[in-house]
Amino acid sequence: MIRIMQYGDIPDSEIFARADYASNAEDAVAAIIKRVREEGDKALLEYTREFDGAHLEALPVSEEEMEEALSLVEPEFLRILHRAAEHIRHFHRAQVRSSFMINDRPGVIMGQKIIPVDRAGLYVPGGTAAYPSTVLMDAIPAKIAGVKDVVITTPPGKDGKINPAILAAAHVAGVDRIFKVGGAQAIAALAYGTESIPKVDKIVGPGNAYVAEAKKQVYGQVSIDMIAGPSEILIVSDS
Repeated sequence: MIRIMQYGDIPDSEIFARADYASNAEDAVAAIIKRVREEGDKALLEYTREFDGAHLEALPVSEEEMEEALSLVEPEFLRILHRAAEHIRHFHRAQVRSSFMINDRPGVIMGQKIIPVDRAGLYVPGGTAAYPSTVLMDAIPAKIAGVKDVVITTPPGKDGKINPAILAAAHVAGVDRIFKVGGAQAIAALAYGTESIPKVDKIVGPGNAYVAEAKKQVYGQVSIDMIAGPSEILIVSDS
């Protein structure tokens, strides 16, 4: 929800105030990662009950759930997803790098070989908002690069379901597998693997402070895109 404020009605200090994140996530995240490594799916299911309020029997999104999601979204929304996906593909196709070999002098061979990773893990935020754009912008470049297995982790709602918009975007982007788990525990699962979730070669995608801290802690065991900071947008407008 966008908060609209009239300049002069409230102090500038309130307009420009940032949230206070005094709590240290490092120890909490370390404990979550340790437990996921030791207990696998059992830890993931218990954390999903604790943090998301969802009582799941299994973590993977089924074909039936995907079909249900596609039936729930508006046809116009699907059209927009397909149009956005094509724009994203058009841009990233131009980025594809090629292998080459140079052997123009006797005894000298130089070259470059481009090899895509086998499996990429995409973290897609859930909870208060859905980000189908994140699905498209992360999954489509991976597919164009030649990644064979693209998997998503995203937190479910209290009803145990994933937002239909996210599932629809995953369908359009050609994602291979989707798992109902979020937070630091999802990052741990992607980094080390569990009974249901495969270990990946690279983790990408935004998240909250706990997700960012988890990516920081597993870096070295798995490649990551970056440690993303919070998004802050302020629009100043006149008549």
